[in-house]
Amino acid sequence: MEYTHRCDSPLGGITLVSDGEALTGLWFDGQKHVPAAPQGGREEKELPVFAQTERWLDAYFAGARPDFTPLLHLRASAFRVAVWEALLAIPYGRTTTYGAIADTVAARLGLPRMSARAVGGAIGRNPIALVIPCHRVVGADGSLTGYAGGIERKRSLLTLEQTGMK
Repeated sequence: MEYTHRCDSPLGGITLVSDGEALTGLWFDGQKHVPAAPQGGREEKELPVFAQTERWLDAYFAGARPDFTPLLHLRASAFRVAVWEALLAIPYGRTTTYGAIADTVAARLGLPRMSARAVGGAIGRNPIALVIPCHRVVGADGSLTGYAGGIERKRSLLTLEQTGMK
């Protein structure tokens, strides 16, 4: 069974999803690539991880660097998990490129190289937006490219973090 909780943010409604213990999903309303509910459905429920995630979101949207990360459960292929773990290492207020993430993941998986396009596909399907900061990944030339939550949200998030992106 999956559990959900809805909350509001300055950038629109957010749905949180949990397996009952950890955060497994965080999506903006209207975001692309939201997984379908499991066969057993989802039930609205108050959980400690939802309260913890809301504290994280409150700090984040207040312009602070949250000093904790809610407990996360990442359920995907080893490749996708490696990409999402690389995203977690991007510091608040900094950006990196798809190519740099590809190099990091290739090294972690013991591969000579990896396609930035494949990495982009995994980043686009990040199940826990914001907490796993896929918005901090930009094109090789620094341009704002791709964001399942929408480019305007990406721009707003990077501006909030004072990355110098406009």
